[in-house]
Amino acid sequence: MSAALLDAVHKTWPDGRAGLAGVSLEAPEGRILVLLGTSGAGKTTALKTLNRLVTPDAGRVVVLGRQASDWDPVELRRRVGWVVQEGALFPHLRVQDNVAIVPRLLGWAPGRCEARADEMLELVGLPAARFRHLAPAQLSGGERQRVGVARALAAEPKLLLMDEPFGSLDPITRLDLQREFAAWQRRLGTTVILVTHDVAEAFRVGDLVGVMHAGRVRQSGTPHEIRLRPEPEFVRPFLEAAGLL
Repeated sequence: MSAALLDAVHKTWPDGRAGLAGVSLEAPEGRILVLLGTSGAGKTTALKTLNRLVTPDAGRVVVLGRQASDWDPVELRRRVGWVVQEGALFPHLRVQDNVAIVPRLLGWAPGRCEARADEMLELVGLPAARFRHLAPAQLSGGERQRVGVARALAAEPKLLLMDEPFGSLDPITRLDLQREFAAWQRRLGTTVILVTHDVAEAFRVGDLVGVMHAGRVRQSGTPHEIRLRPEPEFVRPFLEAAGLL
C-alpha cells in the first residue's frame, strides 16, 4: 500500500519553465522517501502537489487513497503533516499552543489537545514542563525545529511532508536531529516524504531515495541500490561530488 503516489506528473510555470516533467514516485506506507537533488530540480514542487499547494497540469496525484483533486484543500492540509525550515512557528503563540493548533482546528477537546501537545514535546526531546509555556523566540534553532516536528505529528497524520527540515541547523545539531527523527518515525510508523539537497542526509535517513534533476526523476531505489548501480549521466557524478562513492 502507498500513502502517496505521483504518476507521470507534469507542471509548467507561466514563464514556460518545466517544474515537473513526467515525475513518477511512490511512498509506501510507514517508510521514509527522500527527494534528493540540486536547487531547482523540482523536489519541492513535487512535494507541494501532495497537499495541493501546487496544481499539476497533467498526471495523477494520489494522497491517502484519494486523488489529490478530490480532497478539500483545507481538510487535506489538516490531515497531512507539514514541516519546513525553522519550524515556521507562530511567534505570538506559546510552544504548547503551537503544537496543539491542528488538533484544535479538528475539534479535539481542550484537555486532549494539551495532553497530546505535551506527549509530542516529550517525544521530540523537549520536556513539556520546561518548554510548554515558552515563546518561539526563547528557543534555539534546533528547539524550534523540534517543535515544528511535534506540531506536524500532533494530529496523528498518516503522511508527513518535510521540506529541507534540517537545512538551517549547524552540522552537529543537524546530525542529532536526523538520528532522532529516524527513531521517531520508526516508533510512530508515519509515512514521510522529505526533500533535501544534502546527499549524506538522504542516504542516512531514507528508506527510499528519488534523485531528481531538471524536473525529472533520474533514479529511484534504496540507498544501497543507488550507490551500487548509480545512473551514469547525472547520479554518479552527483554522488561522487558528495564523496558517497
